[in-house]
Amino acid sequence: MTTTPPRGTTSLIIELAIVMAVLIGTKLIFDQIAWRFAGPISLAFTLVTIAGFTIRHKESWASFGLRRLKRWWSVPLVLPQALLGVVAILGIGAGTALAGDALGFWSTEGTQEGVEARWGNIEGNLPVYLMWMAIGWTSAAFGEEIFFRGYLINRIGKLLPDARWASFVAILIPALIFGIAHAYYQGIRGLIVTGLIGLALGTLYLVNKRNLWPNIIAHGAVDSLAFTAMYLNLDI
Repeated sequence: MTTTPPRGTTSLIIELAIVMAVLIGTKLIFDQIAWRFAGPISLAFTLVTIAGFTIRHKESWASFGLRRLKRWWSVPLVLPQALLGVVAILGIGAGTALAGDALGFWSTEGTQEGVEARWGNIEGNLPVYLMWMAIGWTSAAFGEEIFFRGYLINRIGKLLPDARWASFVAILIPALIFGIAHAYYQGIRGLIVTGLIGLALGTLYLVNKRNLWPNIIAHGAVDSLAFTAMYLNLDI
């Protein structure tokens, strides 16, 4: 396992500030150029920035949870953990949506305006479907899990004191940012739903001893189900 020397609080705060500035700044810029792809593009710039810091401080991506599976039987062992993630995402998504509908906060009838604007042309369009499937597995599953779970939980955790509540705060803050990142096209419903999903995925990340692969597989599988349902015009 690669070990790195401890870093000061000021250095970590400056790094986080730069990373968040890149994420927000590029998102605002590309919102004006290519709104549908602004999220994946800004995330790509952010991951490149994070890569620069990891190289500078001689860190390994394994410290964020991208561990090399050393034995062939390690792969099947990840699948039950990934399945738990799928169940958590689908359960929280459906449960929160229905609860909000029952309480009158929103309606589950029809498609959200922002979702329709972003993915409305996927139905029956194979090239667009395959494009979003690729984005789903690279930017969403791989990129978002590295950033929102692996990176942010790691960095925020290092800034917090050694207390019982520290782990909760370390997953709560990234979950809130995760929800806000989806609110621009999903509204308040998306903020709450994805925020709770982020909280669950952050918890699973810690439960799985900071192994990010179950989250990546679960995230990609759920996005694949969603895109396939849109492509086939299935009401699920």
